[in-house]
Amino acid sequence: MFDLDGTLIDSVPDLATATDKMLVQLGRAPAGMDKVRNWVGNGAPVLVRRALADDFDHRAISAEQEAQALAIFMQVYGTGDSLTTLYPGALDTLQSLQMLGVKLALITNKPEKFLPQLLADTGMADFFQWIVGGDTLPQKKPDPAGLLWVMQQARVTAEQCIFVGDSRNDVHAAQAANVACVAVTYGYNYGEPISADNPTLVLDDLRELFL
Repeated sequence: MFDLDGTLIDSVPDLATATDKMLVQLGRAPAGMDKVRNWVGNGAPVLVRRALADDFDHRAISAEQEAQALAIFMQVYGTGDSLTTLYPGALDTLQSLQMLGVKLALITNKPEKFLPQLLADTGMADFFQWIVGGDTLPQKKPDPAGLLWVMQQARVTAEQCIFVGDSRNDVHAAQAANVACVAVTYGYNYGEPISADNPTLVLDDLRELFL
């Protein structure tokens, strides 16, 4: 089981572009890529709230403000030329696992509507037998619901699975599902080292899975 943003793809350039377009339409100053990089990971609604607050803490943002901004974000995200790129080794890793007969699943907090085109654009459309987006189920990571759903569909136990991610949301979801978690160091973890969340294994490159 794999996370998407920060694990297989670097999507921050597109997310930052959409966030800044949203803010400008609302008469606010753009946030920029560095801020957005530390805000992603909890799904589009939380990213929008953090952008409106211009801070990681978004408790001051009302539901009405979120709804207005989220509608704009969902309209503008993915409308221009894609700036999203695969991380080195991502495609090689998926291809190798597929050749070994490993069943693959994608569990991401990104809204489901954006996934088919994104996977097609990055050459990953044919790898995943199960796909869970951020709004596929009522819960999203760090809740383990997505992992548990995939295991139920695949008829496998937690001991037969690993989850590969980049943030504490991924680690905590895997831990709650009693699944071993492999965490990569290069992704988005709010500017904090992923090792602090005690994943089962930490890698600098996905291809190290085969070492």
